[in-house]
Amino acid sequence: MNNKKNEILVIYGEEYVKMTLQLLEEAGLAGQIGDRKKRIGIKPNLVSPVPASEGATTHTEVVEGLILYLQDHGFRNLAIMEGSWVGDRTEHAFSACGYRELAGKYHVELIDAQKEQSVTVDCAGMELHICACALDVDFMINVPVMKGHCQTHITCALKNMKGLLPNSEKRRFHSMGLHKPIGHLAAGIRQDFILVDSICPDLSFEDGGNPTVMNRLFAAWDPVLCDAYVCSLFQYQTKEVPYIGIAEALGAGSADPAQAAVRELNHPGGKVNFPDRTKVMKLAETVEEVDSCSACYGYLIPALDMLDQEGLLEGFPEKICIGQGYKGRVGVLGIGNCTKEFTCSLKGCPPTETEIYEFLKEYLRSRERCCEDGQGI
Repeated sequence: MNNKKNEILVIYGEEYVKMTLQLLEEAGLAGQIGDRKKRIGIKPNLVSPVPASEGATTHTEVVEGLILYLQDHGFRNLAIMEGSWVGDRTEHAFSACGYRELAGKYHVELIDAQKEQSVTVDCAGMELHICACALDVDFMINVPVMKGHCQTHITCALKNMKGLLPNSEKRRFHSMGLHKPIGHLAAGIRQDFILVDSICPDLSFEDGGNPTVMNRLFAAWDPVLCDAYVCSLFQYQTKEVPYIGIAEALGAGSADPAQAAVRELNHPGGKVNFPDRTKVMKLAETVEEVDSCSACYGYLIPALDMLDQEGLLEGFPEKICIGQGYKGRVGVLGIGNCTKEFTCSLKGCPPTETEIYEFLKEYLRSRERCCEDGQGI
């Protein structure tokens, strides 16, 4: 039985493989796993094919340190498993983020969850479709990136498991409002150990681009408590991230950050200042969102940030509609295939942030030209 359930271990530094090894030795991970024949799943965050230095994906050095530790302790049945978000291919992320090379170097199985068959699982009263690979393990090690999220404020241990769902189920999660199914997912995929990459996370956007150097890793056993701790770092109340409370109510862990026994193995120099957490909220004031997928919404918000930096967002003339809730409906301005019936709609599932930025900028130009000509748009 794990008597460390409420412990969170933190380490700082710039030698990430060495830090990982030290952190795992201190955690006594091998003793927690036990039988060397167990099949061990390793779940990084490879949301899209962008390098870890951008703040969105798990550093290969962290997973390399984890593999070295496990193999040094006699564990050989290892599998790295992940499915990128809707709109990107996991195989591209495996290559771009260095995981194909890493898996080959250490002879570790690499599983693309987007190509897996799914299994229907009763997750504490909610039926969810989960990739078979996630259920075919004896010990699951989650290696998420601690970062901001434009729909759920934060993403870390609990939401990272969404990568082990088929794309159709990821879309359905958004139609259900994200928080409730994420909470129930905690009852469907067991997390036995969490190794959090907090090296240079993007504290605003889940797809990266604005990394904040922290040079920190931390380890936890309780995924709910882990996310509650992350909320405290971001200065959010856990109630502001509803899936944490839902997961607690379903028995997946504790949502009380005061219960966390945080132990730092060394001490950092200086202090990390978190960015203005209201930034995404301000950008989202321009948007009317109904059940949008993470990728689509996740590309829209950075595009709006680019417009805002150019002084083009203030007084934006229309609400920008996005999401599955607009399928078959008409309107003025929409993003993504779900708004294809709108007067002005950018096609794509999802369109990239550059495409969204250019589309909205051209929309503003067209509107300005029409106004100068005394015509409507």
